[in-house]
Amino acid sequence: MAAATDSARTLRTTGRLIADALADAGVELAFTVPGESFLGLLDSLPAAGIRVIATRHEGAAAFMAEAAAQFSGRPAACLGTRAVGAANLAIGLHTARQNSTPVVALIGQVERPLRGREAFQEVDLVGSFGRLCKWAAEIDDPATAADIIGEGLRAMAGGRPGPVLLSLPEDLLDEPTAAATPAVAPLVPNAPLAADVKATLALLAGAERPLILAGGGVLRAGATDALVALAEALAVPVMAAWRRPDVFPNDHRLYLGMTGYGAAETVLPRLIAADALLVVGCRLSEPTSFGYRAPALATSWAHVDLEPRALDAQSGAPAISVAADAGDFLRAALSATNAPEQATMSARSEHVGADRLAYLAASVVDDNRPWTGPGVHPGRVVTTLQRLLPPDAVLTTDAGNFGLWPARGFRFQRPRTFIGPTSGAMGYGLPAAIAVSLLTANRPVVALCGDGGLAMSLAELETAVRVGARPVVIVFDNRRYGTIAMHQRREGRAELATDLGPIDFATLARACGAQGGRVTRDAEFEPALRDALAADRPALLHLELDPRWVSPDVIVE
Repeated sequence: MAAATDSARTLRTTGRLIADALADAGVELAFTVPGESFLGLLDSLPAAGIRVIATRHEGAAAFMAEAAAQFSGRPAACLGTRAVGAANLAIGLHTARQNSTPVVALIGQVERPLRGREAFQEVDLVGSFGRLCKWAAEIDDPATAADIIGEGLRAMAGGRPGPVLLSLPEDLLDEPTAAATPAVAPLVPNAPLAADVKATLALLAGAERPLILAGGGVLRAGATDALVALAEALAVPVMAAWRRPDVFPNDHRLYLGMTGYGAAETVLPRLIAADALLVVGCRLSEPTSFGYRAPALATSWAHVDLEPRALDAQSGAPAISVAADAGDFLRAALSATNAPEQATMSARSEHVGADRLAYLAASVVDDNRPWTGPGVHPGRVVTTLQRLLPPDAVLTTDAGNFGLWPARGFRFQRPRTFIGPTSGAMGYGLPAAIAVSLLTANRPVVALCGDGGLAMSLAELETAVRVGARPVVIVFDNRRYGTIAMHQRREGRAELATDLGPIDFATLARACGAQGGRVTRDAEFEPALRDALAADRPALLHLELDPRWVSPDVIVE
């Protein structure tokens, strides 16, 4: 008996096995509101080399994990307890699925003998919240834990990345296991077929108004340089998918803007007019495709993605479908390309020059006219940010109409300088900025938020102070849920439940230990921003905004 006891003491707990597997998969950060149902795992994370960040809300924990993984390209973890913690994590898991981000959600479950008896906070985690994820499973036996964890980590990284969920009964985590840490080798996508590369190049070569639409797969592959080189070699202009504005340098002569909400008025017509289109590393979401209007039925197009998909009959199917990593494809295409004939190059350059000038004119958000209304001019905020921030600064964004100004007017010059939720989730901007700030100590990180979204995660300012993050938070405050009020107005409805009361965000920031300031006029913003960027702690700038502003195109008189 003594020998058996000594042997058991040398075994790892199941919680430690899980922690070691996460670390081997590249997880360095885990975000959580701690719960009693997963203490056996929580204990093991630091020992496995994973830093644990306590947040004020599980929704923020999931947002931070998603943003950390999106920015770094490495998976991150979030933890919550049973039904209530899982419910709060759900918004971030949905965001990770929409953003194609590798996140591991670890959720404590009731003890195994109590399962199925409606125990305290019990719910079927796999059958409910697991459906938001790419893969989900519950571990109910230490003997099978390694196999299940390995399967989940492979599912997270294979094909189109996404979140996975593990349900972990509380009594399982402290049980010993002799299982080895699962070996999860990186999955290498199949190389693109030479015939597919050749066919795609021929498609672009034979077109008069070709276009490339690039998405997050290019960023994930670190292939912006290859994209630029291919676009230059073929004289083909590039558009960015919605909320992927940093996929191509915006100051490049071939860049024609970002699609989706806030796009310049030239973007959709040029996208529809393309006679040949290469969609690379992009899943053609509803915003990116302008409500599935693009690609147009008359456009012949190729779709290159880890998981290319045929679209519905309304939009047509791609002429060429290539299941490949965006970077592998772009590099293969660059090696195989031949410069178009001089006449073709000249014609394309003329078209692109005109298209570029039209785009630049349509994307101005500050026309320098005097602003006489109350508060700041939101377009002027964007131009000031552009002037003061270094090219490697990272911007994160929340959901809301305020985001239409930077979407149209801010020029991103380098990849991995923008982080935003394609899910349109409110409350994302601040948690995302905290996560990115933890990963990049020497670059400014600026969170752009509306008052509605920031109020949903404002408590995380204390988290930022406590963990040493230093984001600058800019809140555009119009005291309303402005996007919904816009929809109500468009549809002739009463503006019901969209007006909000005042919040003194600057004072609340100071109460959390951050720096806080209020900006009521345009002239005050630049010195306030300079001060915030120089601060040795998180800083918040509360911008008063005229509620009559609806978008860069509309102000209600």
